[in-house]
Amino acid sequence: MAKLEALIFDVDGTLADTERDGHRVAFNQAFAEAGLDWDWTVELYGKLLNVTGGKERIRLYIEEFLKDFDAGDDIQAFAANLHKRKTHFYLELLQSGAIPLRAGVEDLINEARETGLRLAIATTTTPANVTYLLTATLGEASNDWFEVIAAGDIVPAKKPAPDIYIWAIEQMGLSPDVCMAFEDSLNGVKSSLAANLKTLVTVNGYTKEDDFTGAAIVLDQMGTAKEGFKVLEGDAGGYSYVNIAMIKALHQK
Repeated sequence: MAKLEALIFDVDGTLADTERDGHRVAFNQAFAEAGLDWDWTVELYGKLLNVTGGKERIRLYIEEFLKDFDAGDDIQAFAANLHKRKTHFYLELLQSGAIPLRAGVEDLINEARETGLRLAIATTTTPANVTYLLTATLGEASNDWFEVIAAGDIVPAKKPAPDIYIWAIEQMGLSPDVCMAFEDSLNGVKSSLAANLKTLVTVNGYTKEDDFTGAAIVLDQMGTAKEGFKVLEGDAGGYSYVNIAMIKALHQK
């Protein structure tokens, strides 16, 4: 059995619960600034999350919910410009400290570094979103802790396609069997599993009903020594919170 060498993290919903009170809020701020009377409610945004990528969600919303809306001759350019302003508002939220890391994430990253495991990120969010989240929560130096940050449009096909994970693994010069992925959503797990990665899932409010067949384990959170996780699917092997020993045990199964 191959020895574990690297941890590869999704960002939105996995490192931090960014969707409901981060990205959704920023989208609505961008809409208001543009004079649009659009309101992405918590429920509606959950439906839009079936598509990965912010620009893609804007296009889906127009095509599925606003069939009479005129986005001009180039809907892609319209969505890209609107998404650029959304990113501005999202970064403001991050800089204000309004979006903390999920429980146990910082401890796990620190332990991984202490034990010599390599770290990477594979996400559909923009590189700027990753940089600002890491800086706001772990400090500016944390951006260098991750050997590869695969983000945004670095590959043409976004999750659930496996491309972003495959690209990250190739950049690290590794094979999938020495890596463990961390995800929170159906599209994310489809992506990681298609890249032949064992995957640990921590659900959130939007993804708790998703089908995670094929994941190594499904938890409500990573948990801490003080507040453990709840196992939703799989066998935690007696562990009560996610640490490197538990990950290595899962990887060897």
